[in-house]
Amino acid sequence: MITKIKNPILRGFNPDPNIVKAGDTYYIVVSSFEWLPGVRVYSSKDLVNWEHETDILTSQVNLRGNPRNCSVWAPQLSYADGLFWLIFTDVKSVKRPFKDCHNYLITAPSVHGPWKAPVYLNSSGFDPSLFHDTDGRKWLLNEVWDYRIPRLNRSAGILLQEFDPVCENLIGKVYKIFDGTHLAKTEAPHIYRHGGYYYLLTAEGGTGEGHSVTVCRSKSITGPYELDPKFPMLTASDKPDSILRCSGHGSLVENGMGNWYMAYLCTRPLNGHAILGRETAIQEVIFTDDGWLRLKNGGNGPLLETDVVTEKETKQTIITDFRDDFNNFKNGLKKEWNTLRILADESWCDLKSRPGHLRLVSGESPQSLFDHHILAIRQRDFCFSAETKMSYSPESFLQMAGLILYLNDGNYLYVYITFDEAHGRSLRIMRCVNDEFELNDEIIPLSDGEVSIKFETIGSGETGRFYYSVNSSDWQTAFGEENLLFLSGGYTGNFIGFSISDAGNVDGSYADFKYFEYKGFDEV
Repeated sequence: MITKIKNPILRGFNPDPNIVKAGDTYYIVVSSFEWLPGVRVYSSKDLVNWEHETDILTSQVNLRGNPRNCSVWAPQLSYADGLFWLIFTDVKSVKRPFKDCHNYLITAPSVHGPWKAPVYLNSSGFDPSLFHDTDGRKWLLNEVWDYRIPRLNRSAGILLQEFDPVCENLIGKVYKIFDGTHLAKTEAPHIYRHGGYYYLLTAEGGTGEGHSVTVCRSKSITGPYELDPKFPMLTASDKPDSILRCSGHGSLVENGMGNWYMAYLCTRPLNGHAILGRETAIQEVIFTDDGWLRLKNGGNGPLLETDVVTEKETKQTIITDFRDDFNNFKNGLKKEWNTLRILADESWCDLKSRPGHLRLVSGESPQSLFDHHILAIRQRDFCFSAETKMSYSPESFLQMAGLILYLNDGNYLYVYITFDEAHGRSLRIMRCVNDEFELNDEIIPLSDGEVSIKFETIGSGETGRFYYSVNSSDWQTAFGEENLLFLSGGYTGNFIGFSISDAGNVDGSYADFKYFEYKGFDEV
């Protein structure tokens, strides 16, 4: 059967996809950067419809203090010997000329665990990948970073070294198997074996508009590798009319019926701004008669609409709506939620103290890199609404809690309840744009009782507006229309959720949230 689908298949912040098949199930893992739990896993039976299966990294990483856009990069999931093998990078600093990035391996019999303790591999570069050869040997690949190179991006090619699964360490010679092309910024290596060749896929051109997929091949895993004379195999860099931009960072899977597919990264900029972050698309690829890997549709451009071969008739369904009524304390928070650098534990994220509510205890400010109490979900639509009802009784201007739109510690939009000496309990708005902080002068006094806060986008999603209601009264406009395009850039996408902080006594206040509802209005 042929099923027509529309890209991206994973919407919102889902970058650096790596795809693998285990049994009758396909899995895609994506980068999570500073958000926890780390390494989101999606599953599918047909490559058409995907669901959030689980998140892998919890206690295995310590992200406190990691700068924005660092932490968990480019995970790679493979399945061999009855185990899932997850390789990932924990990036501690990207301050040039160095890049402090540490590569680890964990294994488990299931994507749901239990996962073994991380095995340290190396720190020579990021985007590690593990290849399981047919002779039983295992090989680690990673980009290599050379601080001596006199340019901003110092990626210097791809390294290969054998991994000993018994001793759990790297052994033998380090091979430099690819120097990269003039596109530069060579990274994200994956090796596949097919038809007598080892195929090396890399990302080049950076993760922005120049992003591409480059293919090489060799008869020997250690090289030499021959560059595809028609490279790059995939790019949108020379296609200004393409809706899918920044296409690259590809990985392959075979469907058991002889069809091969590549999952890859893309963006859908809104007036030049990728507010949804980097997303995941998929496209069929073929091995040509002369032994090269190419897009099945011809050319080297990403497709917004494409075909997938399925065993039975199916239809693509993408649901982005989300609601949590916080009424299932036995199972904890719904798995859609994420936190920044620290996990949501009962010390500050509690479903038991007030049944039917989520109680958040205050932490540090939204700009902290250590103990910020932010709980949020991905923005997955250009046009959406987000709404909550909360109880909060601050006693100082240093206490605040509310609804936040958050890209990173230098770009956020925050409507919050606080205390003002002249007005008592009040509603205020702050924003931080490219590290420039601004506190709106307008103060909205609030009477006692529960406060509902809602945000809705306007038009195409470039702007939006906050609303509030006290004790279920009619909605009232809060502040003015807000431009949202600054909530883009960097390596993640925008998140929407809760924030609570207390600058006078870090854990000195708490807020109770009755529900959270996100509705997406984009066409699928």
